Amino acid sequence: MSQPVPPSWRDFGKSSSELLLKDYPISGIGLEVKTLTPSNVTFKVAGTRDGDSGAIAGDIEGKYVDFKNGLTFTQAWTTSNLLRTQLELENQIAKGLKLDLATTLNPAKSQKAAILSAVYKQPSLHTRATIDVFKGPTFTADTVIGRDGFLVGAEASYDVTSGAITRYNGAVGFSAPEYAITLHGLGNLSTFAASYYHKVSKDVEAGAKAVYDTKSTTGGVSLEVGAKTYLDNAAFVKAKINNAGVLCLGYTQALRPGVVASFGLALDSTKLNDPAAGQAAHKVGAKFTFNS
Repeated sequence: MSQPVPPSWRDFGKSSSELLLKDYPISGIGLEVKTLTPSNVTFKVAGTRDGDSGAIAGDIEGKYVDFKNGLTFTQAWTTSNLLRTQLELENQIAKGLKLDLATTLNPAKSQKAAILSAVYKQPSLHTRATIDVFKGPTFTADTVIGRDGFLVGAEASYDVTSGAITRYNGAVGFSAPEYAITLHGLGNLSTFAASYYHKVSKDVEAGAKAVYDTKSTTGGVSLEVGAKTYLDNAAFVKAKINNAGVLCLGYTQALRPGVVASFGLALDSTKLNDPAAGQAAHKVGAKFTFNS
């Protein structure tokens, strides 16, 4: 039986993470406009207004894809005067191998960063190695091995200058078409997170995540549960609540092909009767996406 390519380390437990984190625009107002030209150049303009501070942040991005030669070039410029450049080359040197160079530059503050990555994917294996050129330099490697739905992954960072391992993490899980279970050991195995995702039916999804930090002074386990329900082919509703009593609601509606509106609401149920809590405890926001 042929084995599929397992998810990357970053996507380990992605189903539950997206269910609990995505489509809740509660921090302000967001707008994203994306267009594609006939020459495979994508332009994206995105901006957000923070609901608490009122600060506005945005960026403009151009992305060119050469499918024939496996080349992708991305250039972005943000309102904080940060220049981001990314060059990707995939399946050219060897099948399953992707090379990635990502750089950032802030001319005003003379800050720069460059990260060189190599990703190799094959059935049952997904591995990546990166080097942060200007920080350390630091070498990071991660690997995920999968077979018959069972997944095992690990990540470690090595500081070349100090000659020491600065970070290590591990994870195990099981993934099936209808459900997925993952267990992460993060922060040098000082924080443990267990997550669960279940596609109950074609219209209903449910999930939960529990986090235990051995270094936390408050102790106990943080718990969050959520669900997603499709109302029809163009709309869905999401809801989640954590053990601190914060309830979040999200509603996403496709207004027409390429136009999506999302609305979010966060309520601190422990302060519903506190008139002085106001915006600090309860938040509302929206995001509009235009894609053509």
